[in-house]
Amino acid sequence: MNALAEKLALGVAEMGLPVSAEKQSLLLRYLALLEKWNKVYNLTAVRKPMDMVTLHLLDSLSVLPYINSKNLLDVGSGGGLPGVVLAICLPELQVTTIDTVQKKAIFVRQVKGELGLDNLTVVHARVERFEPEQAYDAIISRAFSEVDVFMALTQHLLAEGGQWFAMKGVSPQEELAHLGLKQSAVYPLTVSGLEAERHLAVIEKF
Repeated sequence: MNALAEKLALGVAEMGLPVSAEKQSLLLRYLALLEKWNKVYNLTAVRKPMDMVTLHLLDSLSVLPYINSKNLLDVGSGGGLPGVVLAICLPELQVTTIDTVQKKAIFVRQVKGELGLDNLTVVHARVERFEPEQAYDAIISRAFSEVDVFMALTQHLLAEGGQWFAMKGVSPQEELAHLGLKQSAVYPLTVSGLEAERHLAVIEKF
């Protein structure tokens, strides 16, 4: 087992996640593509593969226990985070990634093809102009700094009774309280090998 595989396996075990060896192998293939394309397309500021395991793979995997949807939209997905990671680990989940940057969408389409991710759909568009055939059960993002902006831009895309998942650093509890969002919860996330704070805000749409 090489160092990357060992670090991923250790992190998954420490975080208590049900990610099989087969899925971990796919995650590492995705990481190799990300590193290769990053040299030309500048998909992420993280350059070292060992850092990518922690900051991209394990960080994205930390939300796995909270995802219980049929279809999910990853807004501002960039190079496919967390959308590709969720598509690999939850093959029964239909995942759509959307980003305004064409080269990032092209990369995620390449990942879909090379890894055979039939449950992944890639969209290149502005999210506020995106009009899918049906609304989503869940919408997630790592990219938005403000929860209210994230919700406002995606309001038309979330089904009634659906959930917004906002991946944050420090706890957004005060931000949610200020917005008066009663049907919401904030969960601390543990990312193996990362000392920085991570939180997940879950907001219900009623």
